[in-house]
This record gives sequence, C-alpha cells and structure tokens, in this order.
Amino acid sequence: MCLLVGFEPAPLAGLRDAFFDTYQKLMPRQRISAPAVVVAIDEHSLDERGQWPWPRTLVAQLMSAIDAARPAAVGVDLLFVEPDRSSPTADASLAQAIQPGKVVMGIAGLEYRDRRYPFPPTVAPTRVSSMRELPLRRFDGHLQSRPEINKAADGRGLISSDAKQIVRRVPLVARIGQVIVPALAIETLRVAAGIPLLRITDAGGERVSLGIGDVRVPMQSDGTTYVYFGYHDPERIISAEEVLTGKAAPELLRGKVVLLGVTGIGLLDFQTTALGERIPGVEIHAQILEQIFDGAYLHRPTGATWIEAALLAAAGLALVFCVPALRPWVSASLLVALVALLVAGGLAAFRFGVLLNVATPVIGAAFLYATLLASTLAEADRQRRALREAQARVAGELEAARRIQMGLLPAPRELFGAEQRFSLEALLEPARTVGGDFYDCFMLDGQHVFFLVGDVSGKGLAASLFMALSKSLLKSIALRGGRDPAEIFNQANAEISRDNPESLFVTAFAAILDARTGRLAFCSAGHEPPVACQPNGTPQRLMHSGGPPLCVVRDFVYTSSTLDLAPGGWLCAVTDGVTEAMNPRRELYGSARLLGVLAALAGAAPQQIVTAVRDDVRRFAADAEQSDDVTLICVRRN
Repeated sequence: MCLLVGFEPAPLAGLRDAFFDTYQKLMPRQRISAPAVVVAIDEHSLDERGQWPWPRTLVAQLMSAIDAARPAAVGVDLLFVEPDRSSPTADASLAQAIQPGKVVMGIAGLEYRDRRYPFPPTVAPTRVSSMRELPLRRFDGHLQSRPEINKAADGRGLISSDAKQIVRRVPLVARIGQVIVPALAIETLRVAAGIPLLRITDAGGERVSLGIGDVRVPMQSDGTTYVYFGYHDPERIISAEEVLTGKAAPELLRGKVVLLGVTGIGLLDFQTTALGERIPGVEIHAQILEQIFDGAYLHRPTGATWIEAALLAAAGLALVFCVPALRPWVSASLLVALVALLVAGGLAAFRFGVLLNVATPVIGAAFLYATLLASTLAEADRQRRALREAQARVAGELEAARRIQMGLLPAPRELFGAEQRFSLEALLEPARTVGGDFYDCFMLDGQHVFFLVGDVSGKGLAASLFMALSKSLLKSIALRGGRDPAEIFNQANAEISRDNPESLFVTAFAAILDARTGRLAFCSAGHEPPVACQPNGTPQRLMHSGGPPLCVVRDFVYTSSTLDLAPGGWLCAVTDGVTEAMNPRRELYGSARLLGVLAALAGAAPQQIVTAVRDDVRRFAADAEQSDDVTLICVRRN
C-alpha cells in the first residue's frame, strides 16, 4: 500500500486532485490586493455593439479608451488570427491603437504546427539556471494574432491551458518548439514592471521558481503552478461598453494590470475552478496576478507522494501493533484519532501553502484497520462466508436460468424489422429471477403470422421449466402445419398433460393473422381476454373463450373465433400480471384501467401501446412489490 501511494497511479492522482479541491473549498483565498482588473466583452457589450467578433476598428477604440486611463499594462486574452473583412485598414487601426501602450498579445499553443506560423514566436528572453532539462509543457505549434497587430505589442504571452474539465494547474512557462513562452499573466506583469527578461531558478526536485525582477514565484518542475482560487468577484470586472462610453471612471484602470477578454455566455470561454464555479477564462489570469501580489501560493513539495507513503507507514505500524492487542472499540477510537491527526496535519500544511494528500493515508489506514479486524474474526466468519458462497452459487444459477429463459423469447423487431404488412411488439418482465409467463411469434408461411402469449400456474423455477416445455411444444405443433389455433391447443393439451406430475396448468391465447386479408383466427385457453381496436373505434375486450386452461380437462376440444382487422386495427393480449397488479393499498389494476389507457392509444403503434401499458402499470404499482410476471404482445395490421 505504501508503494502504491508512493508511485501514485492515475486513479490516486484523480483522488488527490479532488482532495485538493476540498482544501480550497474549506479555505478559499481571500482577495487582499487588487492588482488586476478585467475589461470584459460581456453580454451587455455584445447587446450594444453587436455579436463577436467585433470589427478591429471597434476593438481599436476600446484599446484607445483603456490606454487613456493609463494602466500599468494591458494583457489581451484574444486572438486576431484572420484578416478583418470589414475594412482593409482595420488591422492597421488596431495596431496603431496598441502601439502607444504596454500591451501583451495572447498566443495559443497547438499540438501540431500551423502552416501559417512555421517558426516559434518572438517572446521576451528567459534565463534558465538548471543542471537538468526541466520537463516543461511542450507545444509543437501555435496561433497568434496577425503580424501587423502582433508586432505592435510589447510582449506575447501564452493563453493555453491543459485543463480538460477543472482548472487546477496552469503553466506559468511552456515551450513552443524550443522557445520558452511565459503565460499571459506573467508576461503582462513583466511588461508592466519594465523588466527585460525572466529567470527560472532550479534548486532540484520541485524547488523551482520563476523570477520577475525581485519577485520569485514558486512553481512545479514542469513549469505549472497550482492556482489558489478565490470566489468570483464582480469587482474584478468592468464592462467593455462602460469603458467605450466613458462611464467607467479612469481611476478603476489607472496603474492596474488590465486584462481584456470575452465573458459573453455564448462564447464558451468559461472554465470550472477548484471551487466548483464556472468563471470566464480571463478571470483566471487575474486571480494568478492576485496570488503573486498577495504571496498566496500553493506548492507540491519534492517527494510529496513518498511523504504521504511515510504517513501511511506510520499510521499502519501503529494499527498493526495495537489492533490485535486492543478491544474493538478501543482500536476503533485509535483509528479515529489517527484519521483526525492526518486530516489536521493536511489542513495545517495547506495553511502554509503546502499541498499534501492525506486522503490516501487515511483510506489506506482505514483499509488496513478493516483487514486487521477481519483477520481476528476470520474463524467466526468462515461458516457465514460458506453460506454466502452457497447463496451466491444459487443466485448465479438462477441468473443463468433467467438468461436462458429470456433467450428463448423472440425479438419481434429483429424478426419483422422489414415487414410492411403488419407491426408486432412484445414485452416480458418476470416478477422473480425466472417466471412462468411466455410469448412467441413467427411466420407460418409467407402470409400467416402466428403469435401467442401464455401464463403457467405458479412462480419461480418450477414455473419457468414448465413454461419452456409448453412454449416449445406449442411452437413445434404450430410449425408442423397448424393453421387453426384451436387445433394447436387440442394437440398441445394432449401432449403437455401426458407428462405433468405436478398438475400444473397453462392459460394461453394464440392467434394467426392473415397478412393479406387481415383475417385473425384466435383461441383462448382460460386466458385473460385480449383487447382489440378497429381504426377510429373504441378498444373492446374479446370475451370469446375457446376453453379452459391447458392441462385442466384432458381431451377437451377447443374452438376458434375470427376477427377481421381493418388496416390500422390492432389486438393487444396481456397476462393477468397486468390486470391483477396491485398498488401499496392492495388495489387491483383491473381491466377498466387497462381499457382506459388503450383508449388513448387507438391510433398508436404496437411499440407505443406496449410501452404505455407497462409504464402505467408501474405508476399504479408505485413502490409495491411486483407480484406476478407482466407480459404483453400487440399486433397491428398496417
């Protein structure tokens, strides 16, 4: 377990990040200084000036208005990659507006090399003091603004982040090709301070810092930093429309680091922070600048995972020596004390900006405690485990029986997917793992379709075995040339009754539809009456009875009835699991409610009818336990 924590595979890294998010939610960064302000192209600005992208001449007016307030520097979290089609001189106007001020343009890192920018970007130099090659994030290519606009700026900074869902770390420096490119916030701060270059100092491990003049910003060895987020503050943001119209007081921008970006909801530049908020991407740059000014950093120390492994080792050794020798309640108290100590240590370290993941030592200690406690009770649990294993085997065998039983049932959509003359849908939901209901449907020849629904007396495994026998015999008899449902029942009654020592019986409804004429021959063996509906008609129950259930009266002679289905007419047969479904008040669903549901579906397709009845039965039964199998089959003549 200590090795697992020390090497920290991907699942534990995800747990670590989620735990660090919890730290931030418990102790979010408080905004002390306000070095940065965001000029936002927000919903109000878009309503007043039109949708984004704006003409470069309008952006030039905005840049001039910002520069008039004399900010320390302006970071532009935007890209102007394509030429402005509104005016051939638009790019020159924007470049002219950028030239007087201290402006930093954004660069987007790409995983591939864009043919428009075959060479690395020109950025401020970075001096690296290191005995190793730092594993900085590397981009193969980049995108930046038009050459005329880009050249007018005093600096260029990276605006890309590797965050897939939640922004936790951002690169302060990264490589594009072989060139080290600072982040937009860092480059804007450098331009504001008038510092000619940046310095990276590597003291080994994770002791790496980025120097901006006299300021040292700690970062991880890969050039990233953990962002210590504060909650979204509207005071950070000024609408671009207010700047353009002069409503924003110049004092709000004077001497500040101004970040220009889009915050309109439809522009998709919103990021989820460790606090669970979705904020504009440009505001993250502002929060990084606040961190630097306030000196509120989060840092993962060198060998952090092995520190956490050592914490687990210490807690684990205490448990290994104490749990076997103590009473369970005393050892449980020891575990609680160790967990509390680890959590308190993690929170205290976070107070000082050190990120330690105590979740893995806590989980490891809890797992170890459970293992130790279980080992002391192993012999007492042996028989219970054997019993559980036997139950699991029975459950597995029942599940296999269920799969076999459900596999015996045909899939109407696959059988009749290309059929245009009629539509057929069926459904079976057993009340237990296996049940006694069944249905079947198949073509007897090119014109006649046979369908059947049945219900074996009893429940569970015995009923499922008898169901398989009954279904197989009925299908075999029908395929041997049966064209009359009553004759099929006559033969099935004789054959099934011959080997029925448990005196089980089967209610069944069978029908044969002539797809050319719509003539439906049907017979009911003591089954729930089906419901038929002609086009523009009212659903009616077919009370014709062909005889008693199969295997009740030996040598009974069943009789068939007929019904002519007009195009659009349908018939729906159900088992008594539908009409006898009970709700928590032990009220029956009943045939009246079934007819009420079907009345609203007179012109519906079989799939809609079957789904609607099933859903209504579920609503009626609510939380009551399903007492019987629910089976439906519906056929419509098209």
